Amino acid sequence: MSVFPQLSMNPEVREHLRNVYTNNELVFEALLSCLSHPPLFTCLRASTHLHSLQDIQHRLQRHLAQQERSPSVYTHPQLPDVLLLPVHGPRPVDPLASEVIVGAQCGNAVLRGAHVFTPGILSTPKYMKVGEVVSVFSDVEGKCTRGAKEFKGKKVFLGNGISEVDRSEIFSSDGPGKGVAIRMTEPLYQSPSFDGVLTDQLFLQNLPSVVVGHALGPRPGERILDMCAAPGGKTTHIASLMGNQGTVVALEKIRSKMEKIVQNAKMLQLHCIKAYCCNSVHAVIFVDVLIIDLCVFVDGPPYPEESFDRILLDAPCSGYVSSLQRFCVAVRLLKRGGVLVYSTCTVTLAENEEQVAWALKTFPCLTLEPQVRIKTLLKQQAFYNPELSTQTENGKLIVIFFFLTETTD
Repeated sequence: MSVFPQLSMNPEVREHLRNVYTNNELVFEALLSCLSHPPLFTCLRASTHLHSLQDIQHRLQRHLAQQERSPSVYTHPQLPDVLLLPVHGPRPVDPLASEVIVGAQCGNAVLRGAHVFTPGILSTPKYMKVGEVVSVFSDVEGKCTRGAKEFKGKKVFLGNGISEVDRSEIFSSDGPGKGVAIRMTEPLYQSPSFDGVLTDQLFLQNLPSVVVGHALGPRPGERILDMCAAPGGKTTHIASLMGNQGTVVALEKIRSKMEKIVQNAKMLQLHCIKAYCCNSVHAVIFVDVLIIDLCVFVDGPPYPEESFDRILLDAPCSGYVSSLQRFCVAVRLLKRGGVLVYSTCTVTLAENEEQVAWALKTFPCLTLEPQVRIKTLLKQQAFYNPELSTQTENGKLIVIFFFLTETTD
């Protein structure tokens, strides 16, 4: 059942994407529909470096049993560190006359089970008070003015809730607060809220992002680089898969985002992560062979060539030139026989197949891992096996994923 309008986009962008999928129009339309609705399951990555998946599953089930609606908790059939919770919706909820408008990012969070926090609110009724029952809508085009008393623009219904603050507290001269402003009681899509739930044992992460970590195949004791790491979802997953043994270097050019990586690592009790504020384009240092031994023990960036066993390049969206530059850096930093995983959050040819084709042509040392083999490995839960690889002893392996991974992972 479709309850949301199809994605709005620039006509030129729509035409471009339509041409990309010209061989199968149904794929294009299905893609737009999927991107317009929440996923069928909420995906939680378990900290299996601390506890077994079964122990964490039981703890989560006990916590959810205290809620009015207690969903089942399933394990993923292929991924040994993933728990899945069904998302129920769309549910039969009728909008009310009293409307609260939230930003698109806040709206997305509400569809995934969150309550409405004060900073996400753009508009409320003029005299909204504590305890008032309101309908929550998302401003999908970003045209609602903060502090407005009503909004007539394009919006989508998210469900009903109860106000926990007055309007004056939301739009005070001192700035918005940080707590829950609307507690969702009748969400259109029913999913548990995980705010503050088993924070050291569970990490809310989209499934494709989890698959990326397994495709990289990290092993205890290795030295691994995450080139575009913020906010640390994939970084912490890599460290967890290594059993917190070895070194995971996380690079992020914006300091506040780098600090978020540090916070997530501390929260998940992962001590093998070293985060640095650095643009990964400048992460390699070119040194003479005669002095290479002097650079082996470099702790922070830039690093000598062939410093890492495995590298994750989760390229920033729409950064074509910078992605090519990062490819060059990644290849130089990767050890012979190492593994490079390139993943993106887009489905365009220019940022996926064309970049990989360029890399394979530019660097003969790279070998592309056939996707059918990766799928087989995932099904067998043998996420990396050198015997199934096409690499040579002196070559470097590249694994590519065109999954819709979110930048927040």
